[in-house]
Amino acid sequence: MVAKTTPGSTKVTTRQSQTRDAELTRTAILDAAEEEFAKFGLSGARTDAIAARTGVTKAMIYYYFTSKEALYQAVLERAFSDRIKEVEQVVQECKCPADALAAYFEHFLSNAQHNPNISGIMFHEAMQNKGKYYKQIGIISMYQALASILESGIKSGVFRQLDPLHTAVNLIGLSAFYFCSHENLKHLWPGSQMLSPEMVEQHKSEAVALIMAGVLAK
Repeated sequence: MVAKTTPGSTKVTTRQSQTRDAELTRTAILDAAEEEFAKFGLSGARTDAIAARTGVTKAMIYYYFTSKEALYQAVLERAFSDRIKEVEQVVQECKCPADALAAYFEHFLSNAQHNPNISGIMFHEAMQNKGKYYKQIGIISMYQALASILESGIKSGVFRQLDPLHTAVNLIGLSAFYFCSHENLKHLWPGSQMLSPEMVEQHKSEAVALIMAGVLAK
């Protein structure tokens, strides 16, 4: 028995299909653009290459994103908006500063492991754009969240006396360097896959232990 459809239901189904297709296309463009920006930065990235990798036309890219700069901003926003929210949630769920600090970097390092393009994009953002778009994506709040954890730990006597914001910058740098420079660091471990689960897990363990030892009050 064939189910009957009405003209109205057909229109709804068509709109849903079109919306889904549009979302899939937009996601595919963002995925391809993320890889391109990670390799070449904003100034070196080519929309031709993004279109070829995605299987769409340049006109289609500009239909969804009005310019290469707008596409770049969308890539950054997608990469960091959820990341910032997740970090804030992690911090809120912890009851003491030491637990919050360890959880922050466990999450930060896991995120870096599963988003290897981000370190490349951030490198190019600093070199090519002098941080022009860095401020616009709200990533400063990641440093502020970490600085707040450190301030709380200092006040409660759990952490030693230190400058919270400078320390936040140093700790994030300590954690992120491995992922930014893994192609250079691979020569220290010949034959190893630097982004393999085993190597990343060891880095996470060592980094978190070093961070905790560095900030805890003696």
